[in-house]
Amino acid sequence: MTETPDTYVRERAAEGRKDLRYPAAPEPLAVPVYDNHCHLEIADGPSTGSGAVGLSLGEQLDRAQAVGIAGVVQASGDVESSRWAVDAAESDPRVLAAVAIHPNDAPTYAEAGRLDEAIAVIDELAARPRTRAIGETGLDYFRTEEPGRAAQHSSFEAHIALAKKHGIAMQIHDRDAHDDVLETLRRVGAPDRTVFHCFSGDEAMARVCADAGYYLSFAGNVTFKNAQNLRDALKVTPRERILIETDAPFLTPVPLRGRPNAPYLIPITLRFMAAELGIGVDELGTQIAANTLEVYGSFG
Repeated sequence: MTETPDTYVRERAAEGRKDLRYPAAPEPLAVPVYDNHCHLEIADGPSTGSGAVGLSLGEQLDRAQAVGIAGVVQASGDVESSRWAVDAAESDPRVLAAVAIHPNDAPTYAEAGRLDEAIAVIDELAARPRTRAIGETGLDYFRTEEPGRAAQHSSFEAHIALAKKHGIAMQIHDRDAHDDVLETLRRVGAPDRTVFHCFSGDEAMARVCADAGYYLSFAGNVTFKNAQNLRDALKVTPRERILIETDAPFLTPVPLRGRPNAPYLIPITLRFMAAELGIGVDELGTQIAANTLEVYGSFG
């Protein structure tokens, strides 16, 4: 299914292309914000011969809180990570859970005859009070080719139904599948609070999403040199529809690409986004914090 923490760190270390040390903490924010999508179950950081040595959940949250990150939404991709997310949210008030079967995992579950069973588990976990989103779900045509796409579509529609059933938000994973994701949402009907996690479209798509009332969440890749489409999209997104995330441990912002990402690095991306929009960091942070609470509810 999804990568295990040990596999993740060993593979990155073996590539010889990633500095596994955590970066220094950035200057704290004056206005607290939230990381609305991260994967803290994936251990990252220095590796020993016996596997992964990453920050614990508490260490991640403490580092984040020290720089003005008031809470995180822990996203999921399979049954195991969904259970982990709920356990994390129930153990620390700085965490809310999002539960789902990732679109790239849906075909694997389907091939094993376990997709319906897995979605039933997600249904049960979605009923827990600190589960505030179904996610991440959606479509991915980059990693999943045609034979597995029927399972992705079936899973996506089932997850949409779960978000509506439980009255919670939905976080969408959309990779190389923009048209089909939007068509599915139009045809089936989107949940009231629909978030495009790590938005990957362009200005035109951002306008379509804004017109539909969707939220767009921007990650560290908005800082990448080759991501002008994301910066263009950011500029046309209504302020009340902007969210921010790390997708940690992935998508570490410039100038730290190649290093482990973590919620405490959100200030780098937020300051970059504020500069692109030509507004103050505090003003953008205040708006994003309000947007996050509107989507997911209170963390307390």
